[in-house]
Formats: sequence, structure tokens, C-alpha cells
Amino acid sequence: MKKIGMILIMMSTLFLFMAVAVWAQPGMGPGGGGPRVHYGTMWDAKTVATMKGEVVSVDKYIPGKGGTAYGLRLTLKTDKETLPVILGPAWYIEQQHFIIAPKDHVEIKVSQLSIEGQPTFIAQEVKKGDVLLRLRNDQGAPLWR
Repeated sequence: MKKIGMILIMMSTLFLFMAVAVWAQPGMGPGGGGPRVHYGTMWDAKTVATMKGEVVSVDKYIPGKGGTAYGLRLTLKTDKETLPVILGPAWYIEQQHFIIAPKDHVEIKVSQLSIEGQPTFIAQEVKKGDVLLRLRNDQGAPLWR
């Protein structure tokens, strides 16, 4: 009887460790479904460019899948096309007292990348009039970390 009790305890402990290990995998757990995307690690210095245009919209989004904090992205209309631009965490942008809204004319320094096959741009800095919002350093590392 002692042997059966020890086996049950060991199996229960093993099951608990396995359940925790599976739950801790990226994208698992509530709201999961895939690995989280960390845009700061996707910076490509070879694609850095400066774009000018008019802000069409500013939207909240949750980076990756299963996140809770939201970021801001905007849609920028240039002379040639309309493009999505990821800015960064809303809380960081709010702390900088930088307000951006549709119809604003901006100049944005970006790195281009592809997310799920779609061209996407990550902002390094946004200039609106004489005000400059810095989001990332020259290596693309986020300034909010």
C-alpha cells in the first residue's frame, strides 16, 4: 500500500510539472494561440528610411497574441501609398506627452519589415512640427526598456 501511495504522489508531481511547463510556453494559456511578436527584436538597420505624410488613423493594438498591454500604430498616407506604422506602447507615448491624431502631418524614421507576409514599418522617431518623439535608438532598441 505504501508503494502505491508513493507512486501516486510521484505521478501527481510529474503531471503538475508537465502542466506548468506546457502552460509557460509562448502563446499558451488564456488568449494564447501563437508566439508573441517582439517588434523591437525585428529591427533591420539596412531598411531604415524617412517618410513624410498625413496620419489617416491612430489605432490601439495588442502586440503578438495573448498580450494584455496595448500599443499604438498609425496609418500614414504618403504621396505614393498608405502604410501601417507601429509606434510602441501607448503608456510610453502618453508619458512623453506626444499627441498624434488623424490629419497630422508627420515625418517618421522607420525600419521596414514583413509581418505575416505584409509590409510593416516600425517607427524609430516621429516628428510633428517642431516636436520629436524618440521611440528607439539607432540599433532599434526600444527606449521604454
